[in-house]
Amino acid sequence: MKKEQINDIIGWDIVNWSKSFDFWNKHLDVKDKGYKCLELGARQGGLSLWLALNNNQVICSDVSYTDQQHELDKTIALHQKHGCDQHIRYEAIDASNIPYENHFDLVVFKSVLGGVSIDTGKRLEQQTIDSIYKSLKPGGRVVFIENLEGSFLHMYARKKFVGWGSKWYYMKLKALVNLFDSYKSLKYHTVGFFGAFGKSEKQRQILGHFDTLIERMVPKDNRYIMIGIAEK
Repeated sequence: MKKEQINDIIGWDIVNWSKSFDFWNKHLDVKDKGYKCLELGARQGGLSLWLALNNNQVICSDVSYTDQQHELDKTIALHQKHGCDQHIRYEAIDASNIPYENHFDLVVFKSVLGGVSIDTGKRLEQQTIDSIYKSLKPGGRVVFIENLEGSFLHMYARKKFVGWGSKWYYMKLKALVNLFDSYKSLKYHTVGFFGAFGKSEKQRQILGHFDTLIERMVPKDNRYIMIGIAEK
């Protein structure tokens, strides 16, 4: 993919989060498959863009599309910019209650699980993963990249410097893995350590390249990004 496409698909902390493509490409071929796909918590629809650029049919969904027209307008404009909007339609879908069953070849999400329980008063991560399972065809796959708790330094910095850091639910690696117990298989990889501390995208880019150099020296439980594919 072109650099501009990668930037628009990933959106932030691009060096570390774009490592997802290397992992996904090892285990999944999405090119010209005509898959039925769903992106959850899409916001500006980066992963929908990725799937549409590869000639798949995508529902790009976010709960904000019900009452935040400006968010939907930005999403549509991004897809039109890359000339693939004909492969995408838009819906407002609650990730914890997907109104489809045995329907999708692929369900994708990026940085969603930490936010599904905000303002609900109960934990909805397992319900979300189970709802995805129900929506997938037999043999269908959920393809995702998600924030992890990382190290105590990550949690301290989030609480200290990130306005919504205390509301977001950052899961431990083991807890996130356990959500997929009902799936036939789960393949995953963790990346990133210093990139999370960058205050600008330029800083995150520099730190992300440094993370690549030291990745093997950082315990996988201390990394802050999980990349995965789970099969129904």
